[in-house]
Amino acid sequence: MALRRLVLAGGLAAALAAALAGTAVGAASAVPLPPLPLLSPPDSLTVTVTGSGNPDAEGSWKLTCDDPPQGDHPAAARACERLEGFARAGENPFAPVPADALCAQVHGGPVTAQVTGVWQGRRIDARFSRANGCEIDRWENVEPLLPSVRG
Repeated sequence: MALRRLVLAGGLAAALAAALAGTAVGAASAVPLPPLPLLSPPDSLTVTVTGSGNPDAEGSWKLTCDDPPQGDHPAAARACERLEGFARAGENPFAPVPADALCAQVHGGPVTAQVTGVWQGRRIDARFSRANGCEIDRWENVEPLLPSVRG
């Protein structure tokens, strides 16, 4: 029985090695492997905030979530940690509020933000505002990627 497990494990290792080398071992093993995280480029975003009335919260910043985080984002390490948390949970923090969402009619001010770039291998072009309760929650959910502008 131990020899059979060894042979099966050896066959699996050979199939995996062949797949990694880009060759097929029979039709059943010609399944593409997912990209390796080590070979994927780091997340790279540009965050632009306007209309907050607070000079510390206004501006445009670059953020690259590498080791260590890079760019001129004022909270780069914490922003990258937050984004990594979304990735681990399988959540998309850049998804818009659903059109049929029931949102509290509160206004969080005229501040807006745009986030562009690449996150988890996907192109991002997301706009944020504080126009109602749903948008305020969405903004606060991605802090510190976006600055705290509670007033």
